[in-house]
Order: sequence, then structure tokens, then C-alpha cells
Amino acid sequence: MTKMLDAVHTTNELPDSTTIVIIGGGIVGITAALTLAERNIPVVLLEKGHIAGEQSSRNLGWIRKTSRHANDVPLAQAADRLWAEMPERIGQSVGYKQSGIMFLAKTDEQMALYEAWSKSVQPLALGSQLLSPKEIDKHVPHGQGQWVGAIYTPSDGRAEPTIATSAIAKAAVKKGAIIVQQCAVRTLSTTAGKISGVVTEKGEIRCEQVLLAGGAWSRRFLGNHGVSLPTLPVIASVLRTAPVEGPTEIAVGGPDFSFRKHKDGGFIIMQRGKVDAPITLDHLKIGLKFRDQLKHGKDSLNIAFNGTFFRDLAMPRSWHANSKTPFEHVRVCEPKVNHGLLNDAMNNTISAWPMFKNTKIEESWAGLIDVTPDSTPVIDRIKTLPGLTVATGFSGHGFGTGPAAGQLAADIVSDVPPIVDPSPYRFDRF
Repeated sequence: MTKMLDAVHTTNELPDSTTIVIIGGGIVGITAALTLAERNIPVVLLEKGHIAGEQSSRNLGWIRKTSRHANDVPLAQAADRLWAEMPERIGQSVGYKQSGIMFLAKTDEQMALYEAWSKSVQPLALGSQLLSPKEIDKHVPHGQGQWVGAIYTPSDGRAEPTIATSAIAKAAVKKGAIIVQQCAVRTLSTTAGKISGVVTEKGEIRCEQVLLAGGAWSRRFLGNHGVSLPTLPVIASVLRTAPVEGPTEIAVGGPDFSFRKHKDGGFIIMQRGKVDAPITLDHLKIGLKFRDQLKHGKDSLNIAFNGTFFRDLAMPRSWHANSKTPFEHVRVCEPKVNHGLLNDAMNNTISAWPMFKNTKIEESWAGLIDVTPDSTPVIDRIKTLPGLTVATGFSGHGFGTGPAAGQLAADIVSDVPPIVDPSPYRFDRF
């Protein structure tokens, strides 16, 4: 976990009842809680560990529309607006800056993909630009990389994961939401076939609806209730440098590295071309659903059979309300950092922009990302469990769209017109 995460102090007392229970204290669940509190709807958010302890504080902080599926772009556009409004809404900066994001192409094939994407979203007027090598050097000077071109979206931006979710959580509490940390939800309670509460390790809360925003844990939770959510885990390793004079405020993604400016003057860097994909039992159970992703992205997956498989195998997949659950055994998931990938990322960054040479690394961490077969989340009611809504499977995009995704989930559970068309996020598409 990054050592810069801003802690949130909350109550330890569990209320007897509420209108809506949210499971999961990441960016999506917390923003949903804020939205519901602002609507004066009683809401209790339960987090098995601590707020933003997993991927919501471990991501790159990018807020982007570039390279998203066309039907996912409206959610990203709505998120842009909500990120810009957030400081006034919650009374605190979240480090948001509309500084732009640029993706570099080293080959004609890569550039063709960016050109095709740019054409596919042209009606959405995103302001994305296809750049020549000279234009790249103008925006990000002092580079030595041999680039065919790039795609650049000036309206993309960044925020700080170590402060954003925590700041939103504090505002949600001030506006009436109840947040309880170190409190795992074990099972759902039903009455006459409909959700009527949740059973936690500290007791039961009666409620009318439940929103599950449990990230990579959502599949296991739903599996205990007979619902198969098709997500698989990947692990991304990330580093933060000491303050350094960098080439630009623009976030830059190359084929095998990425960097963006951090609020303290350093840079957040990762090996963009590679993530770890340790084999688990779920790969054997639902792996065929991911065959298209594997076919097109196999070079970016560092697939390994290691101890992760056996640790996952030993973790229960079904349990009763009076049983200790996996969520109590693992309060905060701490994946192992792949220092080899981070060394590659740093070396590749230095090769492209030598001004990063001799930069000191302040810290490194890893985060577990839940990926769906089409890299698009599920934000939908679960028809087989009336009263349950799911917002999960964000496939590494959850922080950037988090405020809009959380509001969309809140719209669904409170039955108001949705902030965007929810149809791309239907559960039944699988």
C-alpha cells in the first residue's frame, strides 16, 4: 500500500437499520454514499478493511476518455464534470487537474489503432488530436524516443488517489452517511425473495436495498449467493519518484512505460506494457470467456502459476452467516510488487526521456484489478436477487470514472433518472 494514503476516522457502531447499505469503501462506493447522503437518503457503507485501502489508492490517478470504448465515453465525460466540481462539492482539493493525456505509437500498427479510435468517437467531440513526431516534441520536449505519432486529448486529466476517496468519504459523513470500517459483510438477508438486510461480522443491519461495490472481491461475494460474475484478477505494480524536473504536466503512455506528474513534484511510473496475471481457480472456471482478450493482449500479460493459485484455492467460496469469511481473513489485499517490471518501466522511461536518469524512487506498491471479458464494468440490478445492485469490474478504469460510476449506481438504487445511459453496463450482457 502507498504510504501517502490519507486515513479516514469513522464510527465503530453498527446501526440496526437503514435504507441502503453499500458494501465496499473504494471510490465508487464512497461516491455513491456521498450522492445518496446529499439526497437525504439514509445510507450505511461497510468496509472490511479501511477506506481506499486497495485499488482506489493504488491506481495511476489518470482520468481519461482516450482509448475507451465509444459507449463508455459518456460516463467518462460525466466524470470529468464531477471531478472538476468536486473541490466545491466537498470543500477540499482532490488534486484534480485537466492536464491532458498522450498515448505514443512506436509502430504504424499502433498508430492505426489510435486513428481508428479517433474516428469512432468523432461525433462525441472529445477534442482528441493525432500528433506527428514534431508535435510530440513540442508538447513533451527533450525526448529521444523514435515515435511514429501519438494521440493526445487535452481535456483528459488526473487526480490524487491517496487523497481523493478519503476526502469524499469525509464529506459523505458530514452530509449524513454512516461509514463503518473493519466490518466485513458476510451474507445478504432476504425476506419473501427480496433483500431485507445484510449480516456482518458485527451483526445484522436491516435495509431496503444493497449496493455491492467490492472491486476484486465482488465475484467471491456473489458466488456465495449463486451469482456468477465473470471477472479475473490482474496485478499492476507502480512506483513514485522523488521530486524531479520532468518534461511535461501531460500524462504520457508509451508502449512499455507511462508517467504522470504527482502533486509533490515527483512522477508516478509503471510498465504500461505488462501486468502480472497469476493463475487462479477462476481462470480454469471462466477463462474461456476471456479468450478474445487473451488473443489480442497476451503479450501484455505476465501469466504465472505460483503460490497465488494455492492461496486462492484455500480461501472459501461458500459459507454461512455465522462463518468467518474470506473478507475477514484478508482485510486489505497486498499483492507482491514486481520489481523487475518496475525496473523495466524506469529504464524504458529514461531511454525515452533521459532527464529521468538518476531519479530517486520513493516507494513502490502493487494493486489487484478486477477485469471483465469486455473491460467494461457492471453497474446494474441483479434480477435474481431483487434489491441488490452491483457496481464492479472496472478493469483498471474505476478511479477515473469513479464519481460518475458511483452516481450512476446511486441513481439506480434510488430510482431516479440516470446520469448516463446505463445499458452498456448491463449484467445480462454476459
